[in-house]
Parts: sequence; structure tokens; C-alpha cells
Amino acid sequence: MSKKDSKTLAETIVDLCVKAGEGKSICPMEAAKSYAAARNEGELGWRNHLSDVRRTAKKLANEGALVILRKGKPADPSEVRGVIRLTLPRHD
Repeated sequence: MSKKDSKTLAETIVDLCVKAGEGKSICPMEAAKSYAAARNEGELGWRNHLSDVRRTAKKLANEGALVILRKGKPADPSEVRGVIRLTLPRHD
């Protein structure tokens, strides 16, 4: 996969949430691993992207494209700390 064909980090996060399915969530580490693997960065390359995943997830959450969960409940992207999960917004 060339750089031109590779997905952005935001696209990777959203795609993984879509694949997880409605009502399911992903761990930021999953997104970091997927992004690093697509870029052929080696087994531990994902570690370089974990903080970028969290930052990108907060941006997506502020735009309404993603929901950040903390202890299973939606969290304010500007205040969330610690262990989080990522999911798509519900459209009830």
C-alpha cells in the first residue's frame, strides 16, 4: 500500500468502529495497531501512534463523528482521562 492509498488515522478509527458494529466499541490500541500495520511499521510501531489516536478520537468526538466511552458511558472529550473506548454515535 502506498502512502497515497493509505488511510488517515481518522479514517482508520472510524472504519474500525463501523466494523465493530452498532453498540460495540473498540480500544484505542486496536486503532493504533491497525494504523501501524497498514504502514508496515513493525510489531511495536503502534506505540508511536497511541497518543495520536486519543487526540484524533477527541477531535472526532467534538465533531460528532465518534463517541468516547469511559466506564461504559459517554465522556466529555475535553475532560476524559484514563482508559477509554471508542464507538460510533447512536442514531435512535
